[in-house]
Amino acid sequence: MQFSVYQESHIGGRKVNQDRMGYSFTRDALLLVLADGMGGHLRGEVAATLALQTISTLFQQQAQPYVKKPQRFLEEAFHAAHRDIHQYRVAQQMPEAPRTTIVACLIQHGTATWAHCGDSRLYWLREGQLLARTRDHSHVENLIARGLAQPSERATHPDRNKLFNCLGADSLPKVEVSAGASLLPGDQLLLCSDGLWSMLPDDELVRRMHAQTVVRAVPDILQAALTAAGGASDNVTALAISWQGSTMADDQGPITATMISTEALPQDLHSTTIRDTPAADDAAPADAFDDDEIEKAIAEIRGAIEKSSQILK
Repeated sequence: MQFSVYQESHIGGRKVNQDRMGYSFTRDALLLVLADGMGGHLRGEVAATLALQTISTLFQQQAQPYVKKPQRFLEEAFHAAHRDIHQYRVAQQMPEAPRTTIVACLIQHGTATWAHCGDSRLYWLREGQLLARTRDHSHVENLIARGLAQPSERATHPDRNKLFNCLGADSLPKVEVSAGASLLPGDQLLLCSDGLWSMLPDDELVRRMHAQTVVRAVPDILQAALTAAGGASDNVTALAISWQGSTMADDQGPITATMISTEALPQDLHSTTIRDTPAADDAAPADAFDDDEIEKAIAEIRGAIEKSSQILK
């Protein structure tokens, strides 16, 4: 399994970066996850952090060296993350749980399976063509599906920010899981928050991704989104890979993205980039929610995560 990967996040015009992203892998499996804490609820960044950590922990427990039932894993891992967010609410005696949207993709044996809740998106690209994209769990998408709104209204409709599905809500999330998609060398997968896709039409995003390697394309589309939004920009985050299967392409450009080959890894080795906080922008202020408090909260729910893993077995 060989792939190149690049991830980047910007705080934009907000006081807090509530986006989280990262990837975990074994010799035979790769997990990509991106979450966008919901700003209308207290401590959305904590919900996003907990979601990534829970799902990554379960992946590391079950990928030996691959996950046996990827669709079931994604659905039940999302539910486990939802429960852990509510465990945090109880431990912190909060009136309501923090909330987050999420998208994740599990790749193994050349097949990608993805799942999402909310409006964080996944794009599957091949040779400059958009093969698939997740559909947002939003009111405006329902209106479009019913012919009551135009697709061009996605970024401007007054109900564009109204979501009916996320982790941390009072009701159990409805996890939308894809069928398996067979990847070919050169295919790109892009996970991103709404701060990115709401500023760039799909055709422009696809064009920019096709024109460059992921290490150049991701910073390019992030900067384009930040420029389009101006000072009112939301957090803007993207995680992208270029899939190479079992053979690396000859022309990858400068090796500034992370290029990973897992074929020589021991079967029991797990690696992850998922951390408690995102990489900080050089010019961005620190999150208002202290990292030490996040660490403390995460420590308090370790037991809940372990219990969740037992349910999945």
